[in-house]
Amino acid sequence: MNEVENVLDWLQSWYSAQCNEDWEHEWGVKIDTLDNPGWSVRIDLEDTDLEAHDFLRQDLRRSKNNWVLAWTSDMAFHAACGPGNLTEALTLFRRWAMENTPQ
Repeated sequence: MNEVENVLDWLQSWYSAQCNEDWEHEWGVKIDTLDNPGWSVRIDLEDTDLEAHDFLRQDLRRSKNNWVLAWTSDMAFHAACGPGNLTEALTLFRRWAMENTPQ
């Protein structure tokens, strides 16, 4: 299994673990496209183990199409990235979430 499948499998499991017949009606995960081109990600953190944690802002600009911005605000993890950086953005969330979730 490659990294894309691993991070997507993990995100599916994380999302499923949040679903409690209440959370999924108010919050969730949104992945969309940007017109520059690129991706945007919003992962709601309210009522999760991550809601009290901050993600130290990342601003990785390598080239016009190779970049990742990630941060937390308004009880959500946000990322915006170049067209080939979605896996990297989701991996930043996974790494941070795993470091800040009780085992």
